[in-house]
Parts: sequence; C-alpha cells; structure tokens
Amino acid sequence: MKTIKKIWKFPKIFYLGIPILIVIFLIINFSTNSVEISSIDFIGEATLSKRLSFQKTEVGGLSGITYDTKNDLYYAISDDRGQKAPARFYTLKINLSKGYLENGGVVPVDVTMLLNQDGQNFPPKVTDTEGIALTDRDTVFISSEGNVDKLINPFIKEFSLSSGREITSLPIPKKFLPDKSSKIGIRNNLAFESLTITPNHQYLFTATENALIQDGSVAKPNVGTSCRILQYNLFTQQSESEFLYQTEPVEPLLDITGKFASGLPDLLALDNQGHFLSLERSFTGLGFAVFLFQVSLAEADDIYHIDSLLANSKNIRSVTKKLLLDLRTIDVALDNIEGLTLGRWLPNGQRSLILVSDNNFNSLQRNQFLAFQIKIESPIIKWFRQMLNFS
Repeated sequence: MKTIKKIWKFPKIFYLGIPILIVIFLIINFSTNSVEISSIDFIGEATLSKRLSFQKTEVGGLSGITYDTKNDLYYAISDDRGQKAPARFYTLKINLSKGYLENGGVVPVDVTMLLNQDGQNFPPKVTDTEGIALTDRDTVFISSEGNVDKLINPFIKEFSLSSGREITSLPIPKKFLPDKSSKIGIRNNLAFESLTITPNHQYLFTATENALIQDGSVAKPNVGTSCRILQYNLFTQQSESEFLYQTEPVEPLLDITGKFASGLPDLLALDNQGHFLSLERSFTGLGFAVFLFQVSLAEADDIYHIDSLLANSKNIRSVTKKLLLDLRTIDVALDNIEGLTLGRWLPNGQRSLILVSDNNFNSLQRNQFLAFQIKIESPIIKWFRQMLNFS
C-alpha cells in the first residue's frame, strides 16, 4: 500500500507524459517509412555537349532517369524510336562530391541496347521508351508509349541491367490500349512517360501524361488534364489500382506558334505509403514551365473499375498535391525537363534530387541536368521540429 502511495506522489506531468508517449509510439508505428519533403534547394546545372556521340550512338532524348545506390550510377532512357540507334539506355556518372553539380559533372560511361525476348534489337518506330525504374534484382523496368496512329500498344517491360534483354512484360489494362475507333485509350505521345518503384520494391507506378480519350480533353491553355496513375503489384505482376491525377492549368506566354503542351512526365515514389514527387512540365509558347509537387494517394478514390471518367457522374476524389517548387524561380533557362530521381547522399547528409531534360535531338535544345538538395522527414520528426520551433 505504501508503494502505491509513493507512485501517486510523482509529479502530475509524469502521468500526463505517459499517454503522450503512447500516442507518439502509435503515430511512429503507423507512419513507419512515411516521409515528406520539408525543403528543396537548387545546387547546380550541367549540360552534355550538343550532338554528343558515345559508342556510335547520339546521346539524346533522355526522358527518364533512375539511381543505382549500390554502384553510385544513374541509368537514363532515350526516347529515340530506334531511328538514330536501337532502343537503349545510358549509364551515367554524376559528380556531386562537392555538394553541388557543375558543368562537366555528368559523364556517360556505358550504353545498353534493349533486346526483345528473342535477343534482337527492337525494330525502328515500334518503341517510344520514356520511363525507367531500377529494381532490387539488377533489372530495370522501362515504359513505352507505343504508337496510337499505328495501333502499337504501350508497354511496361523488365530488362536485364547487364544484357538489356527482355525478361517479362506487365499486362496493360484494356482501357489504356489504342483502339481503331479512336474513342478509348491513350493519346499519341501522351501515355506512359513516368515510371517509379516503391522503396520496398513491392509496387510499381506509372501514369498517363494526359487524359485517356474517354476521360476528358488534353491540357489546354489555362486548363489542366485528367491523368490516371496506374499501380502494379510486382509480387503478382498485375495491375490493381488506379488514381486520378489532375494537372495544374498553365497560362501560355506569347504563344504565337500555338504549340502549347502540358502534362505529367514523371513520378517518384518517396515511401511505401503512397507519397510521391510529381513533375509537371509545360511548353508555354516561349520556353518551359516546370513544377515539382508532393503527392499523396491517401484520400484519393480508386478508379480501377471506372472505364470512363466522362461517363461517370460520381464526384471522384483525386490525389492531393502540394506545390514544392516552381522551377521558373531558380534563375536557370529551363529545357524540356521530363525525368527525375533521388540521387546520392550529399556531403552535408542531405539527399540529392536529379532532373533531366529530353532535347528531342534538336540542335536548339540541350541534354540538361538539374540538381537539388532536399530534406526528407517523417511526419513525426517534422511535428517535433515544429513544436520545438514553436516553443
């Protein structure tokens, strides 16, 4: 009885602290591996020489990039449709040893040709490879937009990292496939630009760059478009969920040519809890507008069983987005940025982020690499930091 009385003599703050610690413990367990980006800072730019030739190929069309932590290498896919050289990806070294990127800091060190299941190069104009994501088994998944005009289907295939040979192909849901009637499916050159795999290597995500025909219109000046994020379970190799991603309306700038274009060219999985970085890129008539968003699937509806958004009257909840950076504010002439990946850890302990542009094999454009320093925090760490700053 005396022991019980002694316990009750502890300060009241002690008893208040116990439930707080329990709540914190539950939050930590609930949000394990869940992260947010709390800051992003530009740390440099590099460009490759124009019409750079490497191992008898012209380096260009770099539409997607992924990072190999184990070997400190980057793999960048070219969207050359087999016209300048067979479908291929490049291995790059990116020097961030000083904590920033400077010109000359990006160097190609290898090129790997993609081979079909018969061990042959893909024929010209059959592929339009846009996205690339590294697995944990020395392979890469690569997405192709196909060719709607020729009814060539898009694909998501796995290739050997060393030989480039095709290993497997993921099934594409019918609603995405081009159709003779031109009433359903992807639009030409507006399909699977993006590709990313969650850190636990359980899920792969891709997205359409613009709306499917049956989902709405393409992006227009001051009007966004309704993209679909498509989720695959890599254990079953089957698609299992889809989510609506609404791009931001972008205002054209002196669009004399009338060639305005806007869409979602890449996604990057930040954790296993449905948080991403998204890249939205627009040609505004006078240069490019590029935006980075943090994205969450938590409150989005699964639209996997909805074949047409236009035909569905339900009020569908899209993914939530938070603008992290408008790249027009970094005082760099932006090119056609299409790919992004987390890179190596910097000397100060922060993580790097690398963006790459597709120069369209156009002498007026560049193979541009932009580097950023980002601070990644779990929600509970961010909460503690805010509480400490508040106090």
